[in-house]
Amino acid sequence: MGEQNQIQYITYEKIDNTKWDACIDAAPNGLIYAYSYYLDTMARHWDALVLGDYEAVMPLTWNKKFGFYYLYQPAFTASLGIFGKGLSETLIENFVKAIPRKFKVIEISLNSGNISNLSKGLRSNYYLSLDKSYNEISSDYRENHLRNIKKAFQSGCTVKKDISVDDIININRQQMKDAGGLKEDDYENFKSLFQCLKEKNKAETYSIANGSNAILASCVFFFSHNRAYYILVGNTSEGKTTGASHALIDAFIKDNAGRNLILDFEGSDIESLAMFYKGFGATEEKYPFLKINRLPFYLKWFKK
Repeated sequence: MGEQNQIQYITYEKIDNTKWDACIDAAPNGLIYAYSYYLDTMARHWDALVLGDYEAVMPLTWNKKFGFYYLYQPAFTASLGIFGKGLSETLIENFVKAIPRKFKVIEISLNSGNISNLSKGLRSNYYLSLDKSYNEISSDYRENHLRNIKKAFQSGCTVKKDISVDDIININRQQMKDAGGLKEDDYENFKSLFQCLKEKNKAETYSIANGSNAILASCVFFFSHNRAYYILVGNTSEGKTTGASHALIDAFIKDNAGRNLILDFEGSDIESLAMFYKGFGATEEKYPFLKINRLPFYLKWFKK
């Protein structure tokens, strides 16, 4: 029997979460976003494609609008796709072909281990290995980054950890109010997810405060698979002019240098952000974006 015939579509209520999470644990390309508890919290609905006895899996995060089912990328979920050991290009393509036809619009990010001939659009992530000493890592910082870090601390900024996630959410909400994209439900779901991961010792908060103890830059880090995810950022306009964001990343690197840990910046294709990440010596990592429109020609306008 071919691999494609062994890939089954399983609806949410029939998924074995224990086997699912064990597959994500063991997958060389495993990511925190793919755990069942993460999907339960952040996705509106999700079903799955499963190879054999959970040898490889693919979450299908879906919603429905105007009577049509579609696959979408949930908030705070940079990439999903196929997870498992020994993923070949053929297997990846078979998973994509196995996505049920009922999903008429597909707009999802796969992961860096899913590049195949079907990869029509590649996006950029940036990551930094922290397995060297701080001096070795910081020697690759750009001069501009070093100046900003120095400026932040000379102005009286300090590092504060374990701040309230509500503070970070509030700053992010203000920062993103004109950009759109995130809904109040997304923030509430994220807060629930943070509490869940905090209990598992897989979440931390960092901030840079000025001399008056006001937060200028802040973020939430999640942890899994020897990876630290720069997941939710809250920066103020004052923080951008004082180098607070640079100082925050530097503080995290200093605290974690020498560990078997990758700092995952989660993007981006935005040039200014890419330059910010690359300024710390980060490496680019490509991942596929899958976009398929199966609607009849007279409904191609449909958007989620």
